[in-house]
Amino acid sequence: QVAKKIEVRQSFPRTSSPPSIPVRFWRQRCISRAMDLSHLVTIGLMPAKRAPLSSADHEYFQKHGVEQVLSDIVNQLAAQKPADPYKFIVDMVSPMSKGGAAAAPAAKAAPAAAKAAAKPAAKPAAKPAAKPDAKPAVAAGATVESVGDEIRALKEKLKSEGLSGKKINDHEEVKRLVAQLQELKAAGDAGAAPAAAPAAKAKAEPAAPKAAAKGEAKKEKGGGGKKDKKAEDALAKGPSKGGGVEVKKAEDVPLWYEQVIMKAELIEQYPVKGCFILRPWAYRIWELVQRWFDGEIKQLGVENCYFPMFIPKCYMEKESDHLDDFAPELAMVTKFGNSDIEEPVAIRPTSETAMYAAYSNWVQSHRDLPVKLNQWCSVVRWEVKQTTPFLRTREFLWQEGHTAFADKAAAEQEVLDILELYALVYEKLLAIPVVRGTKTKAETFPGADYTTTVEAFIPATGRAIQGATSHHLGQNFSKMFEIQFQDPNDTSGKKKEFAYQNSWGITQRTIGVMTMVHGDDKGLVLPPPVAGFQVVIVTVGLKATSPDAERHKVKHTAMDFYMKLSQAGIRVKLDESDHSPGWKFNHWEMKGVPLRIELGPMDIEKGTFIMAKRNIPDPKAAKVSGNIAKLVEDVQRTLDDIHSEMYNSALQQRDERLVSVDEWKDFSPNLNQGKLVLVPFCGDPKCEEMIKDKSKEEAQDVEVAGGLKMGAKSLCVPHEDKYNLKCPGKCINPECPSQKHVERRTMFGRSY
Repeated sequence: QVAKKIEVRQSFPRTSSPPSIPVRFWRQRCISRAMDLSHLVTIGLMPAKRAPLSSADHEYFQKHGVEQVLSDIVNQLAAQKPADPYKFIVDMVSPMSKGGAAAAPAAKAAPAAAKAAAKPAAKPAAKPAAKPDAKPAVAAGATVESVGDEIRALKEKLKSEGLSGKKINDHEEVKRLVAQLQELKAAGDAGAAPAAAPAAKAKAEPAAPKAAAKGEAKKEKGGGGKKDKKAEDALAKGPSKGGGVEVKKAEDVPLWYEQVIMKAELIEQYPVKGCFILRPWAYRIWELVQRWFDGEIKQLGVENCYFPMFIPKCYMEKESDHLDDFAPELAMVTKFGNSDIEEPVAIRPTSETAMYAAYSNWVQSHRDLPVKLNQWCSVVRWEVKQTTPFLRTREFLWQEGHTAFADKAAAEQEVLDILELYALVYEKLLAIPVVRGTKTKAETFPGADYTTTVEAFIPATGRAIQGATSHHLGQNFSKMFEIQFQDPNDTSGKKKEFAYQNSWGITQRTIGVMTMVHGDDKGLVLPPPVAGFQVVIVTVGLKATSPDAERHKVKHTAMDFYMKLSQAGIRVKLDESDHSPGWKFNHWEMKGVPLRIELGPMDIEKGTFIMAKRNIPDPKAAKVSGNIAKLVEDVQRTLDDIHSEMYNSALQQRDERLVSVDEWKDFSPNLNQGKLVLVPFCGDPKCEEMIKDKSKEEAQDVEVAGGLKMGAKSLCVPHEDKYNLKCPGKCINPECPSQKHVERRTMFGRSY
């Protein structure tokens, strides 16, 4: 009876680790829904801690209202490490559930069991209406359609009264109805199956939660749908260990992404929210990007260095305007041991202020310029928004280049040279097309004269993402930090000139963008230039009855393949593990290895071998034949083909979703279809904010590709003329406050 009540649900935010979960989640989810201990075992405290709870852990739980019984069970799980944690939980909870829980009606079984299990240390639960964060009450008989109609009618009424944009969305009645609509959507449209679900679950007596989940999936096949149930279960439990991706990319991109990066062994969770462990497979990708880019910038005369991560208060005060933009994300060190630090220091969000004080000491003459330095390091930006591995994290790896020149022309040329290298990182290494452009004034880096960028596109979500930026800082920082030199044209020797500076950077975000663009329902798909292994060799066709001579011949040939490919500079793996060929196929497909060589006795007799290309989903279409006599040539050609095919596929998908729009009436309809729009735009920050608000408002009552109803954001003013065809001279915003003449199109879209 208890086993069937321990349900797998979507209990916590996917990106949150248990120690950071607010009190209301423990109280509402663990008590009023279910104990959900299986969730803790699967993706909660057990994987994060792997050790018995300390007294500090127990105190933390008690401080945040977590019942003692819950922390005791987790503690015992970590201490005993049972082979079947689900049965262990049932055995521990069963004695607590005797009595009141047995008499509860079937329809209330799960909540009753949760309350019974929590009883030893439970306090009386407050009524839902008394909670400050309680969800809005849903009117009886309300549906998604009816509430949506009510919202539209109310907005029309408010428009007729003279309200518009943000004022309508901030109206109390609109906010109340929107919250109610979200509640209905989260519940799968109240009034449908929810009331019948508990009774359906109560029909069977499962032996354990795993069996219960399997049985319920069959029962609900005709209700909510098998796909929905599978996605819901996967979301609740988190990625299971081993096996394939449990959610299709087209059905739920965030959950698919979470599973791919875990199952492909790119990351591991970490107890600090917004921080993740980069496993060797991910770090190898970063190393390969780093190796290529580092070689290119050294050809431009850039040298590597390293500056401390701590930024002192005196530097922060000197450039307060610059750091003010980072203030919400600035992490400060205020204590060491039990003592307060006399002068707190910031952990670098970027290194302009840390490096330029040194530059002022080094530069005295024009002969000391240019200064061209780069450092490979990590930075910390304490994001308060939802974090996503690789795309938005609190600590991330990057390189940051900081250069100073005697003349402006040389500095501006370097900005474009670096921008082109960033574009090649995406196109040459990652097989991702990008748009090169300049940011609008509203999106320019704090303290820069202008910012250039490469912008990529994620077809699965219809959103753009900033790939890397190269900034021309002008003389703004050199004046602040007194990076000056004697003017060589001044015969008196008294005139001083300030240096022209640039800064530029690219981050580990590259790995996330690559995963989102190329990954499929089988897992990761790696472009050959950044794959840890470009080729994996798997022997096939050997049976238990195969003679030793045949086995030896296949093994010897496979090793010969490995040696020849390695000597040719191809990163190759010979999988000699005792797993079956099928297991090996799935394992290396999940990890995204671009090319698999299948080698068996019959192939050797024919002088051929089979190559399977990871970028083609159809197993039959993916296979091409190679000639053993031309092994290296055939493999290298196929790797080149894979990269070209991946790039062309991504380019085609992006270009199909890139449109020119001249009038506002076409702006939101295209945006809501998940497209990027090239529009005439005046560049005024106030006008840009109006476009953002207006596009967000017009998205509220319609279906939006990707599901995120956010406003449009300017991405860049593209440099290439092919993006600027027949540009109208009038801004697309009919209410444009500046009325400036427009000369070039600006690319707008929804963005990460």
